Formats: sequence, structure tokens, C-alpha cells
Amino acid sequence: QVQLVESGGGLVQPGGSLRLSCAASGTIFNLRTLGWYRQAPGQQRELVATTTNGGTNYADSVKGRFTISRDNAKNTVYLQMNSLKPEDTAVYYCNVIHLFSSYWGQGTQVTVSS
Repeated sequence: QVQLVESGGGLVQPGGSLRLSCAASGTIFNLRTLGWYRQAPGQQRELVATTTNGGTNYADSVKGRFTISRDNAKNTVYLQMNSLKPEDTAVYYCNVIHLFSSYWGQGTQVTVSS
């Protein structure tokens, strides 16, 4: 089994930046797809960004502002969030595909407010 631990959330003013981290632990042979999702109160969980060893993709709402990256040696995925807007406020969840199984982190709150 794989466990994911997220960190880096918090309160930031509009225009500010945060970096989220998600570290995978357990018996790991290969991480195929790593991604970030977010869920605002009363709304569906939506994809923010994903990364494979072949590339990345982003939701239109975050393109140009967010960057997803991975450190395979540390089994960790990051989400650098710049130029944050109030509408980015949500609980952010990391997701990892390992040996064809999907795992979710516990979620970390990001609040963008003045």
C-alpha cells in the first residue's frame, strides 16, 4: 500500500504564492501518474494538474500560474502556485497512480483572502 502526506497549505493574500508537497511512502516500485485536485465547499472535486514521466497538463483556470513537478528520487510531487486568486480557495488533494492503483492524500486547505 501507498500512503500520501500533503503539506504546504495555508492562508495567503491575493497575488501571493504557495507550494504544496505530497510525499508518497510505502513499498514503491513505480509512480505512473501524479496529480493535484481541489474541491471547494459544495462543489465537485476538479483536476488542477497532472504529471507523468512524459509531460504535464493543467486546468485552463490555472495555466500560466501553477506549475506541477516531481522528484522521483523522493517520490514526491509538488504544486507551485503563483498569482493566487480568491477562487483558488479549496482543499487540495494529491493523487498518485502506482501499479495501476489510485491513492489519495488527506487534503490540505488553501485559502486566498485579504
